[in-house]
Amino acid sequence: MKKRILMIILASVLGLTACSSETLESQTENNEGKFKIVSTVFPGYDFAKNIAGENAQISLLLPPGSESHSYEPSPQDIIKIQNADLFIYVGGESEDWVSRILDTMETKVKTLSMMEVVEVYEEETVEGMQHDHDESDHDESGHDEVAYDEHVWTSPVNAIKISRAISDMLVETDPENAQLYSENAEVYIQKLDKLDKDFKEFFDTVDNKLLIFGDRFPLRYFVEEYGLDYYAAFPGCSSESEPSAATIAFLIDKAKEENISTIFNIEFSNHRISDSIAEATGSETALFHTCHNVSKEEMDAGEDYISLMTQNLERLKGAMK
Repeated sequence: MKKRILMIILASVLGLTACSSETLESQTENNEGKFKIVSTVFPGYDFAKNIAGENAQISLLLPPGSESHSYEPSPQDIIKIQNADLFIYVGGESEDWVSRILDTMETKVKTLSMMEVVEVYEEETVEGMQHDHDESDHDESGHDEVAYDEHVWTSPVNAIKISRAISDMLVETDPENAQLYSENAEVYIQKLDKLDKDFKEFFDTVDNKLLIFGDRFPLRYFVEEYGLDYYAAFPGCSSESEPSAATIAFLIDKAKEENISTIFNIEFSNHRISDSIAEATGSETALFHTCHNVSKEEMDAGEDYISLMTQNLERLKGAMK
């Protein structure tokens, strides 16, 4: 049903008159003539902004504060993609609408899938973790389909790879400004490299490298990068919100057994699970921001990938003593 609705929207958008396009352009007249970049999620938007700078009009499709896994493009979003010089997207199952839109467009848009420029990991279910009721996907032959973790940017090393790929694509697509893109990319990548080194230096001082999340866990790439262990209530892309009593009991027991001082939750969480585990174990709670999306307040305050990940590092320093 969702797919049918999306295709109806797409057909109506592609049939819009020139009047609709002029209305959209009038809203962005100060960006007339600029290179147009569209990103589905905040990390791609932020990386592109640091590399392209004022030379590009950069649009973020996912509205600040909204849940990324339930996002569906609006007609205006589809127009933005159609008019883009470069379209950046994640590439996972939650964005399966992307291929349907791109296949239908007469004019092919330059695209960059973040999952295609890094090594990807399969979605993982660790001990004690709550399974989705409909977690097993099957292909037409009845075999289990492999689901990959989509949150590739949570490793700063991957953020560097993605930023280099964006820079390379901009240089190729807009050669007149190639030097600007290359220079901006090198400056930004140096900052990401420092962030990576700061995390490594801290974790080298930590004996107990276990994290417990009373929440979904979209940080597989982060823990793999730094050799950390974890337990959590749900996998990263889980649609579940209420864990079983067994999951809660398991996480409480692990927190007590490992003497964990802080139970983490992610952005836009209701905190109920982490709060209940913390109450049962005498622990604190803290936010680990995955950077998948930001709130309107964070966007207005100029928060970015580096500032949010630096805040994560400071919270880890308080939690992993």
